[in-house]
Amino acid sequence: MNYVTERREEEKERRREEILDAAELVFSEKGFDAATMDQVARKARVSRALVYVYFKDKTALHLAICLRGLKILREQFQNARETHLTGREQIRAIGQAYMQFAEDYPTHFAAMSRFEAAAHEVVQDDPCCAAMEMIHAGQKVHEEMVLALAKGMADKTLRNDLGNLMQISITLWGFTHGTIQLAQTKSNFMATLGITKESFMNQAVELVMQSLINRTGGGKK
Repeated sequence: MNYVTERREEEKERRREEILDAAELVFSEKGFDAATMDQVARKARVSRALVYVYFKDKTALHLAICLRGLKILREQFQNARETHLTGREQIRAIGQAYMQFAEDYPTHFAAMSRFEAAAHEVVQDDPCCAAMEMIHAGQKVHEEMVLALAKGMADKTLRNDLGNLMQISITLWGFTHGTIQLAQTKSNFMATLGITKESFMNQAVELVMQSLINRTGGGKK
């Protein structure tokens, strides 16, 4: 690739990221259903036609935000895993990282939740299939949790009979995801009962840990 071509590709990628940044702001302000491509174009300060050059429709923008969110989440899971010594500590940190991700990146979390709530056709041989792109990106996130689970089994801080670690990871994801959504939608109700969002989510993490920890001794805490 020559210098001119390389610069052109860099410029295209920069413009794509700017449009995606604008879309995140519009979706955050207007909501996905009310947001329009015109609003995204105005926010990005480009023509509507140029937005369509990079994203064929609003669904494509939604997918791109989901994929960006999964990339951020994978990096946070990896950081949680690499900055804690035992598998037990890593799994707890990953759970807390997911909850913090939802707090710090609400638009990405909402986009991912919206995608997961709908049925999508999976076309195995189509590299442009949205469902397959999400599956591949999601697998990379789950792989970080699988590594932490395997570490915990090896260092004896987690149970040694967990079985299919990818299945365990998906189960933990579902539990944590549901906990976050409840904390977001039912916080006012829980407040009337004297339950804070923070205590609710922290207790959820501890309940999960109680189901995973090795109780036979010999493992580090």
